Amino acid sequence: MKFKERTLDALADMVVGNGSAETSVFPYRSSSYITRLFRDADTDYAHNGSTRAVWAAATIAEMLAEPHPNAQTPPEAFCRLIDTLMDPDDAQNEGRDRPKALEQLNSALKREGFEAFYAEDDHCYLRHIGTNTIVMAAASPHRPFSKIELERKDNLVAYLDKASEDDLIEEILLPLFRQLGFHRITAAGHRDKALEYGKDIWMKYTLPTQHVLYFGLQVKKGKLDSSGVTGATNANVAEIHNQVTMMLGHEIFDPELNRRVLVDHAFIIAGGHITKAARNWLGNKLDQNKRSQILFMDREDIVNLFIVTGLQLPTGATPNAAAASYTFEDDIPF
Repeated sequence: MKFKERTLDALADMVVGNGSAETSVFPYRSSSYITRLFRDADTDYAHNGSTRAVWAAATIAEMLAEPHPNAQTPPEAFCRLIDTLMDPDDAQNEGRDRPKALEQLNSALKREGFEAFYAEDDHCYLRHIGTNTIVMAAASPHRPFSKIELERKDNLVAYLDKASEDDLIEEILLPLFRQLGFHRITAAGHRDKALEYGKDIWMKYTLPTQHVLYFGLQVKKGKLDSSGVTGATNANVAEIHNQVTMMLGHEIFDPELNRRVLVDHAFIIAGGHITKAARNWLGNKLDQNKRSQILFMDREDIVNLFIVTGLQLPTGATPNAAAASYTFEDDIPF
């Protein structure tokens, strides 16, 4: 995606805050604060000491050159930058709704066929004017990770290598699914296996239509494979076949509705890798209806989702407590 040079120059002026402190609606940003803005937008760009506006314009052009789905959808990094730039807490010489800043931003974006607006969550989104499509910078687990995110990912992988199955559930999965919008998340635990009925966790998700889907989770700490002999930390998919069948066939009690309901989908989650052979074996053992209800998540899925959602790493996942929280303060040169 390519923007006109005057659009890039206008956006760069907003980023660096060129203008009078008494009248400008965008705060002045020195080199270190420009770097902070781009890192707050989950990118690795750092100001190199050159002319601020020239560097910002070139960096935004580089952002726009990143892969994107179609001509109506800018790259995610650019959407995150706009949202960060329009943070209500950065309002200057106007209120938190930032009408003047929004007008100035839209004056530039409309040349490219886009319009910015605030939603009820106080975040700034883009809309493609021609198609009226709303562009959202989703927390995609498939996007490139920044250097800091890669460090956090390495720490989380090291934690999973030594974590128990209960640690995986309580420290990783429960916070993750709460962050993703699931609710009434109930962990059966491993102290009373008689109450699990094939489920380690059950939870529900409310669709925008207000319909509710119920999910059961079967969690294994290590690798899930289909070989005849498995290692001490691995699990054979045959071991969870009966548990999945129980999960899909057993009712759970929803105290909010005061009635029993069936699980709509079953998550098979492994703290290690789920082999393709294991997925196929389980699929062949279940009938067509039940196959459509099975969802798989392995370590890579868990770790990537955990990182992009910005959750704090569990205790013991980092060498020191300061590294557990997602902050860039120590990495910004002043």
